[in-house]
Amino acid sequence: MPPSPRGDEGTSRPPLLEIVIPAYNEERRLPGGLLQLCAKLARMPFPTAVIVVDNNSTDRTAEIVETWPRGSVPVRLIHCATPGKGAAVRAGLLGTSAPFVGFCDADMATDLDAIDAAFGLLLSGERVVIGSRGHQGSLVENRHSKVRELGAFGFRALAGVLVPGVSDTQCGFKFFDGVLAREAAAVLRTPGFAFDVELLARCVEHGSAVQEIPVRWHDVPGSRFSPARHTFGIVLELGRIWLRLRAQPRVVERPAWEPPLDPVGYP
Repeated sequence: MPPSPRGDEGTSRPPLLEIVIPAYNEERRLPGGLLQLCAKLARMPFPTAVIVVDNNSTDRTAEIVETWPRGSVPVRLIHCATPGKGAAVRAGLLGTSAPFVGFCDADMATDLDAIDAAFGLLLSGERVVIGSRGHQGSLVENRHSKVRELGAFGFRALAGVLVPGVSDTQCGFKFFDGVLAREAAAVLRTPGFAFDVELLARCVEHGSAVQEIPVRWHDVPGSRFSPARHTFGIVLELGRIWLRLRAQPRVVERPAWEPPLDPVGYP
């Protein structure tokens, strides 16, 4: 039996906007993140909903969602057995049905006021709107090491070959036309850290431009990314994406996932 949404039983209108949160062992950060997101969405003048994708967590992540108090913003749980943030985001996007969708990280590192700007642009006709820490109008609090910053610079250079003109493919704050997101997610095959690059490239393949917006972003402790352990795997992932994008795309409901080179891909 599919999971039931956690929300106000009197809410019958389908959501205009659904937001996906991929989660792997997020029992500490998820409650606060859900509180922030639901409070923000409850102030929207239209129905919204949240989908949390539990990506094989071994802690209380799923229990937190299943017992989340009912309110004006329904919160439901989806399970994703394939390891990796990319696999979790794919499952979440394919589980949506709203005209507009998005995803954000459980730590809510991106200030949620950016939802207003993103949704306004979607309503005006943009089909892909992403937060960018590289935007000149962004305010970024970054406590990362110099080694990690150097690695991020190299990643951006490689990602720029696959998605030209996009300054920040990895900010965990992306919003889409719902139909486009589901079409792009259906052929997504990167389960790990670099999945954002393939997802955006698939949207571009469908003829959609990527609109970047400024954000307020603060570094949240608890990152699982390690330059020493993950850099080589990420480079290989980008190489696989490059080869895949040059092959004839095939729309499949269950893609043949390649072995995740980065175990999770979560921030």
